[in-house]
Amino acid sequence: MFKAIALLTRRPGLSREEFIDYYENNHAPLITETFPQIIEYRRNFPDLSQVLRTEDTPDPTFDVITEMWFQDKDGYADMLATHARPEVGNRIRADEANFLDQTKIIQFVVDECQLPQS
Repeated sequence: MFKAIALLTRRPGLSREEFIDYYENNHAPLITETFPQIIEYRRNFPDLSQVLRTEDTPDPTFDVITEMWFQDKDGYADMLATHARPEVGNRIRADEANFLDQTKIIQFVVDECQLPQS
């Protein structure tokens, strides 16, 4: 399996609830419909009412941690190639403008590690 993470920030003026509602009911279905290469797609919305941190630690600068799993690196590359097609990328960016601060989008791949099962 191959995994990518996106840290996404809501558009100014949207409440947390509006952001989550739009992402779950509009953007997530668009992503799963457009990119069949994604075999697992999770959105993690931080709840800062239950945060563990030191007093001086600032709030995160993102509103969701999105996880995307692919069968392998080639699946991820294929998703990126699909996104690079103007008709696809333009559609995704137009939808993102409805709920994301597009100047703060960051996506990266990760090496996921797990504790061995006993």
